[in-house]
Amino acid sequence: MATAPKQRLGYIDWMRGLACMLMFQTHCYDSWLSPAARDSTFFKWSQLGGTFPAPLFLFLAGISFALVTDKLRQRGVAPNQIARTTILRGAEIYGLGLLFRVQEFLLGQPWAPWTDLLRVDILNTIGLSMMLMGAVCRLTATRGPSIAVACATSLLIALVTPPLWTTWRPRFLPWPLESYINGVHTYPEPQPWLFPIFPWTAFAFAGLAVGFVIFSDAGRQRSARVVALLGSSGIALAALAYWLDSLPLQVYAVYDFWHTSPNFFLIRLGLLLIILLLCYAWCHWGPGEWGFSPMIQLGQTSLLVYWVHISFVYGRFSILDKRMESIPTASLGLLAIFLAMLILSLLRTRLKGRGATLLARLRPARARSGS
Repeated sequence: MATAPKQRLGYIDWMRGLACMLMFQTHCYDSWLSPAARDSTFFKWSQLGGTFPAPLFLFLAGISFALVTDKLRQRGVAPNQIARTTILRGAEIYGLGLLFRVQEFLLGQPWAPWTDLLRVDILNTIGLSMMLMGAVCRLTATRGPSIAVACATSLLIALVTPPLWTTWRPRFLPWPLESYINGVHTYPEPQPWLFPIFPWTAFAFAGLAVGFVIFSDAGRQRSARVVALLGSSGIALAALAYWLDSLPLQVYAVYDFWHTSPNFFLIRLGLLLIILLLCYAWCHWGPGEWGFSPMIQLGQTSLLVYWVHISFVYGRFSILDKRMESIPTASLGLLAIFLAMLILSLLRTRLKGRGATLLARLRPARARSGS
């Protein structure tokens, strides 16, 4: 979902592949299970796993952004040029998000309303997050201040989210613009299934801070120790947030733990840091990188598989009947989607950069057939 470094880190790709897998299972079961199956404990647990893909993608976008920015700084690229390069990349992702909405609108005809074109989806937010991170990184020229500013920005976004969804709602804005603040879309109240700037970009800035730590001199030389420290910090952060939430102190006029609470954000951030540690351990001391890894492969082409799988799960080309299937049938459909996206990912990797070669091979064939 973000700019991919040339020298890839296996555990980062594995973590992104995990986000893809969690996304597949969430979307498949949500789209295909019948009302009776949706009333099961199995479905509830599957949707609980579905709370991780979006934070994972944004968090990993921040980590990848830190790697790209750090490399450009080491090469001596001017700060203005770094900001320009990274902001333009974010604008490209944002543009792809708009294009994706156009595709879904056209494929959803004649039922899709025109307002779906302006829905704030995950690609839009990733692109905006990258543009905002590029602007923030322009203010800091070295790694230490970048970490501090990224942490402060992440926390600030989380803290102002509750009132921006309730008492400070910018109702004076047209709904397409307000949607980027709180995800109101065309509804009377903000919708938790959309991806507005508040609170979602906070995960990207948290990933930016973590990325600068990982790619610091200490992080490169003692990666296991640094990642273990990050994972331990995640446990402490989640415990602290849980304790803060148990206090009788009420800060906000309207408090919604599951959607806008800063404490819930900190708990999820703590879990992301724990997942980062587990993925690192799995890849460095376990079988995560033994031979071919489907998770790493998916992680390297996450944007492509996200884009394609939606049409075959939610869209016009759904491979199973929506809201009609049992858990076993939907599970077989999930397996089919996973294998199909893995094959697509492999084809993308094998054919990447070979377009000119394939065209060169086709030209002689066309010449012979013409003669």
